[in-house]
Amino acid sequence: MNKKIHTYSIPSQLPVLPLRDMVMFPKMILPLTVNRAKSINALEAVANTHRLVFLSAQRSPQTEDPARDNLYEMGTVGEIIQLIKSSDGKVKVLMEGLTRARMIDFHLISAGYVRADIQLVPDKKNYSYEAEALTRRCLMLFEQYIKLQEQLPNDIVSTVAQLGHPSDITDAIAGHIILKISDKQEVLEHIDLEQRQERLIHFLTAENEILILEKRIQNRVRHQIEKSQKEYYLTEQMKAIQKELRKKDEHGKEVDDLKKQIKEAKMSKEAEEVAHKELARIEKMMPLSPESTVSRTYLDWLIHLPWAVRTTDSLELKKAELVLNEDHFGLDKAKERIIEYLAVLKLVNKIKGPILCFVGPPGVGKTSLAKSIARALGRKFVRLSLGGVRDESEIRGHRRTYIGSLPGRMIQSMRKAKSKNPVFLLDEIDKMGSDWRGDPASALLEVLDPEQNSSFVDHYLDVEFDLSEIMFITTANTLYTIPVTLRDRLEIIRFPGYTTQEKLTIAENFLIPKQMKEHGLTPNVFDILPDTLHRLVHDYTQEAGVRNLEREIANLCRKAARQFVGEGKKKIKISGADLPKFLGAPKYSKDKTAMNSVGVATGLAWTEHGGETLSVEVNVLPGKGKLLLTGKLGDVMQESAQAALTYVRSKAGSLNIRKDPTLRNRDLHIHIPEGAVPKDGPSAGIAMATAVASALTGRSVKKHMAMTGEITLRGRVLPIGGLKEKVLAAHREGLHTVLFPQGNYTDLDDIPQDIQEKIKLVPVKSMSDVIQHALEKRK
Repeated sequence: MNKKIHTYSIPSQLPVLPLRDMVMFPKMILPLTVNRAKSINALEAVANTHRLVFLSAQRSPQTEDPARDNLYEMGTVGEIIQLIKSSDGKVKVLMEGLTRARMIDFHLISAGYVRADIQLVPDKKNYSYEAEALTRRCLMLFEQYIKLQEQLPNDIVSTVAQLGHPSDITDAIAGHIILKISDKQEVLEHIDLEQRQERLIHFLTAENEILILEKRIQNRVRHQIEKSQKEYYLTEQMKAIQKELRKKDEHGKEVDDLKKQIKEAKMSKEAEEVAHKELARIEKMMPLSPESTVSRTYLDWLIHLPWAVRTTDSLELKKAELVLNEDHFGLDKAKERIIEYLAVLKLVNKIKGPILCFVGPPGVGKTSLAKSIARALGRKFVRLSLGGVRDESEIRGHRRTYIGSLPGRMIQSMRKAKSKNPVFLLDEIDKMGSDWRGDPASALLEVLDPEQNSSFVDHYLDVEFDLSEIMFITTANTLYTIPVTLRDRLEIIRFPGYTTQEKLTIAENFLIPKQMKEHGLTPNVFDILPDTLHRLVHDYTQEAGVRNLEREIANLCRKAARQFVGEGKKKIKISGADLPKFLGAPKYSKDKTAMNSVGVATGLAWTEHGGETLSVEVNVLPGKGKLLLTGKLGDVMQESAQAALTYVRSKAGSLNIRKDPTLRNRDLHIHIPEGAVPKDGPSAGIAMATAVASALTGRSVKKHMAMTGEITLRGRVLPIGGLKEKVLAAHREGLHTVLFPQGNYTDLDDIPQDIQEKIKLVPVKSMSDVIQHALEKRK
């Protein structure tokens, strides 16, 4: 509800909104369509502040950009009640007139609209008996005008009379009657109430006399038409009736076909009742009427949904396992969950569809595994991308009250699936947003709840549809952006990044054959040697998945195809030494992470794209005990750095920091390279504490060592997440030792055995353990 605007709170300067063919009066509510740029700028300038503008009529309506001399000085201060922007760039606004005002000055400002200095001309509160008598005369003439004019509702007279004050009643009547702009402006400019009422009575009397004359002329003409053209009208009516009778047969056939389709669709009892009710309405409508088209479209959606159509599941566990292994290497947890689902389904015949969430970095096979699951089960597969979806109606649909409304994308996908039990992939569930149109994540709560989705109601259909037999699979790169209530409904299956050996196996068994087939190459003419793949993985890709690896293999296939076709080569073998010639210089090198030394330690981080290494560099400078942090660190990481420094200062004695142990005369600068990349999280705590201790003691951090863990003020090392991804990142960088929190010891089961054999994994409980393992002894 809008706040009451008092005249003493109206600014003396307001944006100007020129009115092309109308006059705005106080107490008048008027809808406007604005398409001039200056006027739109004026509305936007005040839309979020006082919402007031100065409305003045144009002397010449044809003028597109009116100057001051083309606008009447007397106008009305109006308040914006509602403002809506349409897709064609126009703005629809509902204005309410507040009080008269006179324009004193007029100037264009840099914001792209005209602003005027105004002087308010408020009405007097007191009025005379003469004004009361004139008001009654105005109301009587206005009532007569309404009856003659026949375009305004009759109850408007009583509405205007209830305004109370004669000035308000006079302005309201002037705003509603049809007059020339100059005549209305004359009424607006009369400040004296009695003079204003007398002019209004003059205009009302003249208009009523004109309307009476028009009525007489109209009646006279109507009688003439009735006499001369009665036979013509009757003939035309007969033709129209005969035309409709001929169409009845076609319309009847269509109705019969719809009845048959409703019966064959085997809908739920509720849906069938609604369908027959809608069909009864169609029978009574004209075939080509807009309402008939809307009802026909609605019935079409109801009929073509898979109410009782199901595919038969393939319940042979070995066959399903074979299909899954044919398409993907690894991903054992996800495959095991699908086999378990099939085993239970074979025992109980019917089971509520699971709601799985595949979480992992890009390129690890989340989406493609969902397709393989559908193939293994013998089910239809549908995919719905949720990336960037911000409108709740995308999920639930629009209500039928809107023109062009349709069901939501859930129902649309089910119609495409033509099956009640497909594998339904909700891709990129972590990329949804929300705004004034609603929150799609909240709409998904019903869809992804096994206890509720058996009675899902789309706003367009407005009948229940059973989604409980669907196997829902969602994919995400991270869980942090998924609301907790939605995450609670998902069965999380993590997809960690691949090891180097896994990538080589995937490339040999899946990627190379696939790309060779797509590029028309055979093993007789094209061969990638084993050392080439190893170098391709290490020097040209650096990712948790294999998407970039597949892209580079496709690049090699294109180069080979060109040599085979263009240069006539019989056999093309690509060795590791040939890669720079085909793909250019290596894109990644091992010197991205600085070698550990005095004041330099290597930490491990987890991102949406997998694990990464990061260097922590510390310099000690003469100063006043300040701590400087750079490298675009987040709040949590800055607090970890402060905790690390506090711990090292508290242990100055045991660490044998001889020079200025309180750091009163020295500053510390902690920097983490790649300053353009935001960094946050607590897991670099022990790496920062180790680098600080190294810089202050002069003891070097051991080479080829990385570490991860959160530090407390008392030096305890707390568990972190993503240990497997971090260890894989250390392995990619060629590191030999990783220090990790003792609390993460159980996570070692997730790390492949071959990686554990190549990297020494050392659990630590406290910073004293970290210092003991990480720092070289004093020389």
